Amino acid sequence: MSTLPLYLDYAATTPVDQRVLEAMWPLFREQFGNASSKLHPQGWEAAEAVSLAREQVAELIGCIPEEIIFTSGATESLNLALRGVASAYASKGNHIITCLTEHRAVLDTCEELEKTGIILTKLAVDSNGNIDLDTLRNAITPNTILIALMHANNETGVIHPINEIGKIAKEKGVLFMCDASQSAGKIPLDIHESGIDLLALSAHKLYGPKGVGALYLRRKNPRVRLVSQMTGGGQERGLRSGTLNVPGIVGLGKAAELAKKEMMQDEKRLGLLRESMEKSFKDHLSVTINGISAERLPSLSNCCFHLQNQASLVGGLAKIVAISNGSACSSALQTPSHVLTAMGLDEKDSRGSIRISLGRETDEKQLAEKIEAMIALIQQLQKEEGLLPR
Repeated sequence: MSTLPLYLDYAATTPVDQRVLEAMWPLFREQFGNASSKLHPQGWEAAEAVSLAREQVAELIGCIPEEIIFTSGATESLNLALRGVASAYASKGNHIITCLTEHRAVLDTCEELEKTGIILTKLAVDSNGNIDLDTLRNAITPNTILIALMHANNETGVIHPINEIGKIAKEKGVLFMCDASQSAGKIPLDIHESGIDLLALSAHKLYGPKGVGALYLRRKNPRVRLVSQMTGGGQERGLRSGTLNVPGIVGLGKAAELAKKEMMQDEKRLGLLRESMEKSFKDHLSVTINGISAERLPSLSNCCFHLQNQASLVGGLAKIVAISNGSACSSALQTPSHVLTAMGLDEKDSRGSIRISLGRETDEKQLAEKIEAMIALIQQLQKEEGLLPR
């Protein structure tokens, strides 16, 4: 039996699905051509493989293949979208609306754009991580060019009402960009229904390889314009130059195809597992489920156990389960979660909250065993601190 802790950090990254790996493998050797090489069969094969992957990703989110731009991942997609829109629409306005609980890839980029003259509004959230739609509507000015709001939060799983946000954006004639890194392939998402104009996703969040992602760019009603942020070879309609990562793109395409087919059954199974896990915690421990009253991803739970001795909590749990206490991208910062802080948690509870994210390979029996071990550890710590009777 493996001595490794049970992996429950699927929001950070997912293992590459075996079927995805099998689809990618020929592109490393047998079909290794450059997709931009137009004069020989090896190049044609690579281009055909990329074309199929573009169709598969488009099918997942309900757009047309020509609206998909391949990138190195969601961070690059978000940078291209934010910087590209700011440049392309500078004559229209300089105001961007986002939210305090967005991923750092959005917040840091927006804050960099502030140095160039962009005016930034960061919407607050309530204790469950929800934004107020009237506040969003009232924040829009004649100079607003973009609303940048994620679909599902990477730390709490809280889902923003993107259909309603899209309607507000359309009413006001403002572009709507959505970070769908955590939601794409996990819950239903339809570009036309939501009114999203730009959308970022990443392969490694949906059982594809690391280092590849996509940006959806609306082509009509309205046609979204971007100024390229990477020049050189003119690939991806001139918006993202550089030799295409054909194996990675094929992996993203296959992962998208599988997610579309299996999403609903995965969503149901993982939702039941999470519900059972949270019930066990509430029955035996002093715990607050952050964002529990909001609509959340079925696979993610953010739990606060109100402990002062956070080192013992994190150290003890590390021997049982592989989890995180925030975004994997921000784990090196050693600061309280900006997401939980925005939701009103103090520094102690923010640092003492853990994110548990389930996935396709989470086994029900193994999970139950680890939950039992987690409860035993946390019960002991809470008894020592007087949170539970001895």
